[in-house]
Amino acid sequence: MGQRPNHMDPDEFRRQGYKAVDWLADYMARLDDLPVKTPVEPGDVRAKLAVSAPKHGEEFSAVLADLDRVIVPGLTHWQAPGFFAYFPANASGPATLADLVSSGLGTQGMMWDTSPAVTELEQHVLDWLAVELDLPERFRGNGVIQDSASSSTLCAVLAARHRAGGIEALPTLVAYTSEQAHSSVIKGLRVAGIPDDRIRIIATTPEYAMRADHLAYEIVQDRKHGLTPFMVIATVGTTSTTAIDPVGELGWVAANFDAWLHVDAAFAGTASLCPEMRFLNAGLESADSYVFNPHKWMLTNLDCSAFFVADRASLNNALSITPEYLHNPASEAGTVVDYRDWQVPLGRRFRALKLWFVIRHYGVEGLRAHIRRHLAWAAELTDWVKADDRFELVAPTVVSLVSFRHAGGDTATRRVLDTVNQSGRAYLTATTLNGQPTLRVAIGGTRTERHHVEELWSLIQSAA
Repeated sequence: MGQRPNHMDPDEFRRQGYKAVDWLADYMARLDDLPVKTPVEPGDVRAKLAVSAPKHGEEFSAVLADLDRVIVPGLTHWQAPGFFAYFPANASGPATLADLVSSGLGTQGMMWDTSPAVTELEQHVLDWLAVELDLPERFRGNGVIQDSASSSTLCAVLAARHRAGGIEALPTLVAYTSEQAHSSVIKGLRVAGIPDDRIRIIATTPEYAMRADHLAYEIVQDRKHGLTPFMVIATVGTTSTTAIDPVGELGWVAANFDAWLHVDAAFAGTASLCPEMRFLNAGLESADSYVFNPHKWMLTNLDCSAFFVADRASLNNALSITPEYLHNPASEAGTVVDYRDWQVPLGRRFRALKLWFVIRHYGVEGLRAHIRRHLAWAAELTDWVKADDRFELVAPTVVSLVSFRHAGGDTATRRVLDTVNQSGRAYLTATTLNGQPTLRVAIGGTRTERHHVEELWSLIQSAA
């Protein structure tokens, strides 16, 4: 039969697993000493890799050694305490261990029948979240984990398209979103067959929130021309400033024209775990679907996006295809949820395990403490910016993102950005608002402490 594959037996897996966990623990311990943003040039990493794949298996110790030699120098360290770019991608010990367990189980949870625990744990922890976030009753019992808010938004678009008549209605369908909405919104609409000339970009207020009056005007004009307004996509916590769209007002307009309202709260939604932040939920009772990402700010490793839908029938009917090989008694009886009908792919990893580990390890109060620290530090940074006449805020600080620019203009703002990022101590990203570059400081890292925010502000001041 020839050579046997070199599978790790349980004893070998245990020995090498200890080494891998030790390596990860050492990596976590030295994160503060690594340059946050990698300085490598294009091609540097590939130049260190073997030209051809190995013909015979190598020692596991050699593979681990190359993590330090090849991989780590080419990483931007998203878990570094000085990472303030984009939005955070929280990782934590419990979630990491859950990912390890999930990978080792290697289960495929496409249907209840293929692993009942995968489905029922997912249903249960999402109901926990719906309660603790104080989401409207209509979302409870109707949650699913997607890989990202992008996928969640695409699923919402497909459900809305189905409710509006499906593929046959496609030539008349029109969608509406804010000029501040995430790029995944336009991508999802394009994937669903909605061309750019039937995507209306709605104007915003001076605080960058979508204007309901402008939305209503655009819908009325489209109706006059025989078009079908089928979807409105609102944002709670925009990428540039964490602005909050008036969901209740938008929902009233959408409902009057039978349009689906989807709410993207990918980053900010986690904050509504805290009762004092429940204003973020205002108007959600009028939403047809809602998404937030525990993998951004809730200590749950990427990927884990919590998607809730009020009308599961539109979602399931849009995505359900059942060949003979997927038939089984439980599904036929209609007594179980088959999450394959809630997403685009067929296969599903056991992502709910991460949420379960995290919630049980930290508890709801521990998660609230994590969020409240970042909210407090963002408020402090906002005060520091206001007190320094070299800088100006461009928007209110709603959660833990502070958006500001150098009062000296575009060149000075970019100089601050480049200087901070080249320091290796911190990493920022910028956005453009009103045609001007704007610095974004997103506070939310698992290992970020107040002194890291202070150090960042010192770097910014020195660069000014």
